[in-house]
Amino acid sequence: VMQYIQTNYSADSIQTVLLRVAQSGLNFIQIGGVVVLIPIIAFYFLLDWDRMLESLRRLIPRSYEKSTLSIVGECHSVLGAFVKGQFLVMILLGIIYAVGLQLIGLEVGLIIGMVAGLCSIIPYLGFGVGIVAAVIACFFQFGMDPKHLLMVLAVFGVGQLVEGYILQPFLLGDKIGLSPVAVVFAVLAGAQLGGFVGMLIALPVAAVIVVLLKHV
Repeated sequence: VMQYIQTNYSADSIQTVLLRVAQSGLNFIQIGGVVVLIPIIAFYFLLDWDRMLESLRRLIPRSYEKSTLSIVGECHSVLGAFVKGQFLVMILLGIIYAVGLQLIGLEVGLIIGMVAGLCSIIPYLGFGVGIVAAVIACFFQFGMDPKHLLMVLAVFGVGQLVEGYILQPFLLGDKIGLSPVAVVFAVLAGAQLGGFVGMLIALPVAAVIVVLLKHV
């Protein structure tokens, strides 16, 4: 092995490979550590949640306590409604993708559709994952058939239109107290200001801002 390496590879290339292996190993350890820590931290948060809230409540000046707790309670209700609405959007979008892919004859369309729906909790992730998986599955099942490929693209195009102009504005907007136009504007503003992360947190932040503006 050493003779083969010395004959075919230079010292620089070997160092580069070892460096990449070391970096990949460190990344793997870091991800593994996070995966292990999340349930532990979640457990202690749940265990101490009431005590933490009580400690935070004591920090509020007594003269502002009632109004502050009222505002926080409204924000909590709005964010809870947003989460429920987001799950409803995910389920409906998964059904749209799954039914559409099944109708065009894709054998694994049901699985791809539901996975794409679940991934849509992050904007455009479900669309990206679903369309890549569906195109690959279409290639293996039908070969280089432009008709079926166009139908796959049409299914995801319709899904994106329904999500952007019907599901998010009306389901999420109604639950968090925003009009359909405000929902679209919030997502666009979030994307412009914060990119991908901005799009992800745009609607919850907008919902909290609406609550605060009502009290102002």
